[in-house]
Formats: sequence, structure tokens, C-alpha cells
Amino acid sequence: MNTITVETSARHVHLNEKDIAVLFGEGHKLTLKKELSQPGEFACEERVDIIGPKKEIKNVIILGPARKATQVEVSLTDTRTLGLNAPIRESGDVAGSGACKLIGPAGELELTEGVIVAKRHVHLRTQDAEKFGVKDKQIVQIKIENTGRSIIFGDVVIRIRDSFMPYMHIDTDEANACGANGNIEGEIIV
Repeated sequence: MNTITVETSARHVHLNEKDIAVLFGEGHKLTLKKELSQPGEFACEERVDIIGPKKEIKNVIILGPARKATQVEVSLTDTRTLGLNAPIRESGDVAGSGACKLIGPAGELELTEGVIVAKRHVHLRTQDAEKFGVKDKQIVQIKIENTGRSIIFGDVVIRIRDSFMPYMHIDTDEANACGANGNIEGEIIV
């Protein structure tokens, strides 16, 4: 069976160097709190508040390292809470996406774009993709068997890079839909 570990990726923020300086002060470096499943990625000690037209969400975690572009990843539930319009997109595809304000301990940042709902996706290395019989950017389904909450997720994008570790990422809305409590297993359906 073509199974893969499914992780929940809760709301978070990726920052570029310029925006780290605005929010945390000139010369500030992100502080590693916990390594993540993807090599080189980590949860940071630093937090920011996301401000929308309706409400705010405080104390949102930042993921490091610094990125080329600042990006805010939230769930569809979060967009309704905040009063934001955010498209479902692959990470990094922020052109023309949602807007919000970020507040850090040293300053504020008005984002004119950068807010997305991350498209559910599977990270694979080339060798894993060959094993599963899939290609980069291919759209697949993932079947999750879970007591009382079994589900098949469609529109799952395959992302291949040899630096990846094989994991599927879903947001908190999707995790709730399948009753995920911690990591679970999903079957790739091509």
C-alpha cells in the first residue's frame, strides 16, 4: 500500500529578512525552538499577531529560516475569523493573495499580499515519487482511514525535491475533518 505520514500544519508565518527587522528589530535572527519534519525547517520562539478587518489572532508562530517573501498561512476558518480573503494556493504563490497586518514586539507591517490558505500537499524525494508512481505537480487523492472520520482528500498536489522528507501536510480544518490527533497515515491514490 502507498501510505504516507500525514501531519497537521497549523497557522503560521514565514518572514523575509527585511520584515524580521521591522517586526523584531534590526539585526534580529530567528530563534530555533523545534526542528520540523522537513530538513532545515524549524519552529521559532518568535511570535506575531495577525490583524484582519474583523478580528485578530494573537501569538502566531513563525517558521524559519527566513524566506524570500513573507507569507501568512491560515485555515479557511481563520480567514472568516479575521475577515480576510485568502486564496487556496501552494506555498510561495503569493502574488495577488490576501492582505493583513502583522504586529511584532518592535513594529508593525502592513502586508498588501501574502496571506494564503495552503493547498494540501505531499512532500516527496525523487526515490519516493518513483516508488509511489507519481510526478512533481501531479494531483492525487489521499485516503485516510480513521475511526468515525475516514475521508478521501482530493486536489492534493505532489511536490518533489530531493531535500524533502516524505510527509503530507494538511491544515487544522482538514485535520478536524478526519479526526486527526497527532500524525496519522494516508494512502496515496493515483
